[in-house]
Amino acid sequence: MIIAGVDEAGRGPLAGPVVAAAVIVEQFGFPDSKSISANRREQLYQKILSTAKSISICAIPPYLIDLLNIRKASLLAMRQAILSLDSTPDLILVDGIDEIPNLNIAQKTIVKGDKKEFAIGAASIIAKVARDLLMCSYERLYPNFQYGKHKGYPTREHYNLLKKFGITLLHRKSFRLE
Repeated sequence: MIIAGVDEAGRGPLAGPVVAAAVIVEQFGFPDSKSISANRREQLYQKILSTAKSISICAIPPYLIDLLNIRKASLLAMRQAILSLDSTPDLILVDGIDEIPNLNIAQKTIVKGDKKEFAIGAASIIAKVARDLLMCSYERLYPNFQYGKHKGYPTREHYNLLKKFGITLLHRKSFRLE
């Protein structure tokens, strides 16, 4: 039986994409991406990349998040990530309470699944590191915004930069930006 874990990163930021990852991986016991340091996350990211049977990443840009809403955009990212895997899984383990719509694949939703299931934990790490790398790359486009530091999250510093420089194309206009 082929089992894939799927999770997303970036639901809460003011700027940048929401990123989902789907992973088919052997059981190693990966922790939740939010519970470990950035350095440890990057080490596990490399291990997952080198050992997974299949990995897929999908990013939904801010304009689509604004159009759909963050919940629907997250589910779309997860759907696209699953559909882009090298193999069609027999079962998808989904972090959270929502099943992914329009998939003819068995799904099991698991609240806090990134802490309970190795495949979801692996997907969580891949999604988080991939999103962080994207946000760091955006710093070259918008050096005043220090995206590499706050990754688009609603920090005091980010709000101060918004007041000083205004919004960028990376900002989610449907989110409260003040």
